[in-house]
Amino acid sequence: MLRISNVKINILNDDDKHIKSKIEKLIHNKINSFKIVKKSLDARKELMYVYTFDIEVDNEEKVLKEKNVIRTPNEEYIFPTLGNEELNSRPVVVGSGPAGLFLGYFLSKYGYKPIIIERGEKIENRVKTVDEFWKTNKLNENSNPIFGEGGAGTFSDGKLNTLVKDKYNRIREVFKIFVDSGAPEEIMYANKPHIGTDVLRDVVINLRNKIISYGGEFRYNTCLTDLVINNNKLEKIIVNGNEEIITNNVFLAIGHSARDTYFMLNDNNIKMLPKPFAVGLRIIHKEEQISKDLYGDNYKLLEPANYKLTYTTKDNRGVYSFCMCPGGYVINASSEKGYLSINGMSDYKRDSGFSNSALVVTVNSNDYGTGLFDGLNFQKELERKAYEIGNGNIPVQRYEDFVNNTVNEVKTGGIKGKYIFKNLNDILPEYISSSIKEAMPHFSKQISSFEKDAILLGIESRTSSPLTILRDDIGESNIKGIYPCGEGAGYSGGITTSAVDGIIQVENFAKRFKPFN
Repeated sequence: MLRISNVKINILNDDDKHIKSKIEKLIHNKINSFKIVKKSLDARKELMYVYTFDIEVDNEEKVLKEKNVIRTPNEEYIFPTLGNEELNSRPVVVGSGPAGLFLGYFLSKYGYKPIIIERGEKIENRVKTVDEFWKTNKLNENSNPIFGEGGAGTFSDGKLNTLVKDKYNRIREVFKIFVDSGAPEEIMYANKPHIGTDVLRDVVINLRNKIISYGGEFRYNTCLTDLVINNNKLEKIIVNGNEEIITNNVFLAIGHSARDTYFMLNDNNIKMLPKPFAVGLRIIHKEEQISKDLYGDNYKLLEPANYKLTYTTKDNRGVYSFCMCPGGYVINASSEKGYLSINGMSDYKRDSGFSNSALVVTVNSNDYGTGLFDGLNFQKELERKAYEIGNGNIPVQRYEDFVNNTVNEVKTGGIKGKYIFKNLNDILPEYISSSIKEAMPHFSKQISSFEKDAILLGIESRTSSPLTILRDDIGESNIKGIYPCGEGAGYSGGITTSAVDGIIQVENFAKRFKPFN
């Protein structure tokens, strides 16, 4: 099998016949078959798909001399050889987001019989709870758009793209497992793969069933509330305030919003450090408007357009788009009563008619202090203001009014949850609002209608964890038997990197321990 890269196909000729003809022209040889390895869109001039293919030919040595042709590399993921240390108890995974699910998958697959505890509901019940929250503002603090089976990523666009290098083929293995669990096969080759919140829910259920079939166990509505540590080693954990689970090994895949868990970990002398993050707003446009700006008259032939925007202000602050959701919704993603935060979400088809993205500004200890929880408290204060100003509803404002410090109501869409028109300047520190205002004209140079009819919403406060839970070279914290993992521990950002970090932690664990009998 050979691999050919940089095969450009006009979007109007994107079919098997034209693709086969183009490959054969490039290699001066007939092909027996081809398979897509990578696919991206080049929209700089003429709209072109840029492909990498694996191809079968009769004369490989001849074709290998052609430009951009190599032998297909071995991309198999190899799990390490298992260790020899005995386990005295079943390992526990705390959280069932991407990191927790892949911890559970690989631990169970290789015989460790994990217990996965989740403070929220299983996904079937969680979806109903979240829908009710969006209708009534009645919040379940343990099961909501942030907490519950599947984690925060379940109520998102389901983006899988990452810039992380994959020399061990872990990302490819993650995608294969997703596809085996019901994700679209195109995620294996798309440049910016996504699953969508609707499809992702079924994927989570199928992953759960695989884990159970391998010997894993799920316990829902089960919140980690304390640790029992003796001589710097974990002896057991406490859940829901009073129930003991005997275990010497706990994987902390808690997500970036488990603030109560951070405080509990600190009380138990788990070493953590603060880290910088970003906060800001979300912006909504009509999807057609953005796609036409970026793709021109042929935009209807393509999926809703994606964008990534960056700017550095005169005060040297970074302003950038984040978690862009083409054809999606802005959602009320609150997880604590009296506090309001938002996020973006898309279905697989991205067909809401509206596109949104976070517009966030970098902040650091100079803005909120050097204490361990100063950044977390900074987030909470912004969320408290947003909740109070909106009376529990999402505060919304036209961009034009945001600039002019006025409030006018207009019709809008692409929002899940109750909303109200308010002045977002009253929520944000002046240096954040002024940074966004400074960046917007720059963004309009890249997307000409970016300022036109734009709607802003607040507050986007949870772009990443404000803390890092320290771990050593084998993934263990300063307390033996505790393994921080994923986005909440500060080691990933998004579905794919969280899943990969889960795999890395299982590899570290498996190199030491025998399967549990």
